[in-house]
Amino acid sequence: MKKNIRVAALGGAVALALAACGSAPEAEPAAGGDESAAASDFKACVVSDAGGFDDKSFNQLSYEGTKEAAEELGAGFAEVQSDSEADFATNLESLVAESCNAIVSVGFALSAATVESATANSEIDYILVDDAADAEFDGTTDAENIKPLLYDTAQAAFLAGYLSAGYSATSGVNKVGTYGGEPYPTVTIFMDGFKQGVEYYNEVKGAAVQVVGYEGGDKGSFTGGFAANDQAKQVAAGIIDQGVDVILPVGGPIYQSAMDAIADSGREGIALIGTDADLFESDPSTQDLVLTSILKNMKLSTFDAVTASGNGEFDPTTYVGTLENDGVGIAPLHNFESKVSPELVAEVEALQQQIIDGEITVTSYLNQ
Repeated sequence: MKKNIRVAALGGAVALALAACGSAPEAEPAAGGDESAAASDFKACVVSDAGGFDDKSFNQLSYEGTKEAAEELGAGFAEVQSDSEADFATNLESLVAESCNAIVSVGFALSAATVESATANSEIDYILVDDAADAEFDGTTDAENIKPLLYDTAQAAFLAGYLSAGYSATSGVNKVGTYGGEPYPTVTIFMDGFKQGVEYYNEVKGAAVQVVGYEGGDKGSFTGGFAANDQAKQVAAGIIDQGVDVILPVGGPIYQSAMDAIADSGREGIALIGTDADLFESDPSTQDLVLTSILKNMKLSTFDAVTASGNGEFDPTTYVGTLENDGVGIAPLHNFESKVSPELVAEVEALQQQIIDGEITVTSYLNQ
């Protein structure tokens, strides 16, 4: 691995820093007045993927960013929630019919439906979260009115991997684990960065912390979906049974299955790594378990993209969130501050700066 890296500041001890399918979207009037007062009659809209807007993860963050942008602009707002992939095209059509000026499509699963809708409605600005809208992989977005929002979460996951390795080594367990929903690039990018961070810890410390559940690419433990169900719980339990004391579930709600598996294991001291949002804040039930979370600042990036559209400054250039531009990061240690040595925290903070400065290169599908 080329030695180039960087991390969000761990504040204090660690300040690293809804309508049903097929139905009409719910529209809301402009903040502070009726919708007729909206600036230039602009309307900002958002469609979820199958996880729903209350997933405490990427759907929720993108929803919040879109809604806050609408409020900031004094604009109209509409939302529509997808229950399955079959809803995507219909839900996008419903937002077009609502005279939306900007539509945020949340998740790579909506890519094809978004390209189709954008191609048919060139006057609407589309913002696609977590996909490049480039089905031919030729480096060109498949519709000129789509702005992709991408996130190099491998950088932040590297920091979480290094932190987890240090935590596990200190406890004497020397095993950490990860599993995902499905082996899509937007899932495995977390797992890749996490694994690289553990390997880097082993390299600089002469340690032998193992990564359970992921070898790289599509070789690893996957639940086959993104629902918190028995299958996800079984996968998590299989990793926990191998003796890990840190586990990273990647795939929205499947972290809930990991929590259930931890509870059933009867073991104390197992720490959970969150993804997308700071789970400590978004789901208080996790607060005794969360070591940190790997953050994707989708709220800010969707807010910025929608605001630009509302101000007539829409730029379809692809956005890539990194440690340097605060598009990704890791969350504070919260309740684990007293369980992690100040020396390890300082090392993680230094690594973050090294990544930003290009002294450590974290490999992902976005930079290969």
